[in-house]
Amino acid sequence: MSSSGFSDAPKLFRQPDVAKLIVAYLITYTGTAMAPIAMAFGVLELTGSTRDSAIVIAAPAIASVGVLLISGVLADRTSRQRMIVLAEGLAMVVQLLIAHQFLSNTATVPVLTALMLALGVAMALNVPASAGLVIQIVNRDQFQTVNALLGTARNGAMLVGAALAGILVAAFGAGVTLAIDAASFGVSALLVMSLRPRLQARPERASVVQDLRLGWREFRSHTWLWVIVLQFSLLVAVMESVFGLLGPAVALEHLNGARDWGFIAASFGGGTLLGGVLALRVRPRYPMRFATLCTFTFLGVPLALSVPLSLSLIAAAAFVEGVAGQLFAVLWYTTLQQRIPPHLLSRVSAYDHLGSIVLAPLGVVVAGFSFELIGYRATLLIASLTILLPCMAAFSVRDVRMMTSSE
Repeated sequence: MSSSGFSDAPKLFRQPDVAKLIVAYLITYTGTAMAPIAMAFGVLELTGSTRDSAIVIAAPAIASVGVLLISGVLADRTSRQRMIVLAEGLAMVVQLLIAHQFLSNTATVPVLTALMLALGVAMALNVPASAGLVIQIVNRDQFQTVNALLGTARNGAMLVGAALAGILVAAFGAGVTLAIDAASFGVSALLVMSLRPRLQARPERASVVQDLRLGWREFRSHTWLWVIVLQFSLLVAVMESVFGLLGPAVALEHLNGARDWGFIAASFGGGTLLGGVLALRVRPRYPMRFATLCTFTFLGVPLALSVPLSLSLIAAAAFVEGVAGQLFAVLWYTTLQQRIPPHLLSRVSAYDHLGSIVLAPLGVVVAGFSFELIGYRATLLIASLTILLPCMAAFSVRDVRMMTSSE
């Protein structure tokens, strides 16, 4: 353990670029937290079918899979800052179009699916660039602290956004909620545009195929990296289906709908907020061992929903998962930034994100069909087993357990 993160935090707040990036996170993630809840309940109310909802919700991940690797190459070769601005601008336009579909009562599953595919492209442009932008703003010894601060900002915003979403969807519907999300993307784009990061390291000239090959070579050279990405290919598929589809569906049938699910999602956000604060202090000697142990808490929400337990107990499970999930995220991104060469970081991050989400569309679609075929309880118990086995497998790998902190 160390208290250095707390002492560094005020100094980082006084750096204009760090402060602007934190504000951008606060704004964009407040809106982003509203979107999944609004979309899930919007489509469920539109069609009444978890299968239709699954198709719409899976669309962004499908699009991301097709674009991520090229996005990583572009982020390393051009400007990460401009990539993020482009991504935020595209997301703003797409969310406005989706909001209009609901507000004008013209929404259909095919049109919503097409728009969500476009949103997935925006997501794919953003993720690899965001991972690399941090190293252009602060020094190496500040990576974990700034990751924790950004995570705290993101998760505080997710807490507020999730709570607001339940209220807004119940009171005004999905369209208004998604329009607010669109506005948050626009403000975030302006803030990122105003940053003055250091010049990024540029790789030597090479073809796109060579760039991808170099990124892949770096990715597979780290056992801890590809093992945990394989683990998360299953975990993300399950958690996307639980938080994006199964949870809202259970809330509609067995709880009080959007309001209760908003409270559960807000509890998860509150947990991630606390996790971000704790990450300022936690400096484990074996970071990936600690991080992998955190992932076992992901069992809590699907098991609690499978009963279902009371609202307060489901929310408590979500809170614990939020704390552990954020500790994992900060340690993960910090380890990547410390151990991957700067000129390869966006490409390796692209392989990381691609591997993590590649099964997410399938997981959501399978969950939607399974919900209707075998019921919510059996579906959620299968989901729980699909979390437990990869966590056990990852923890059994020596390089995951024994890799020490680079500090």
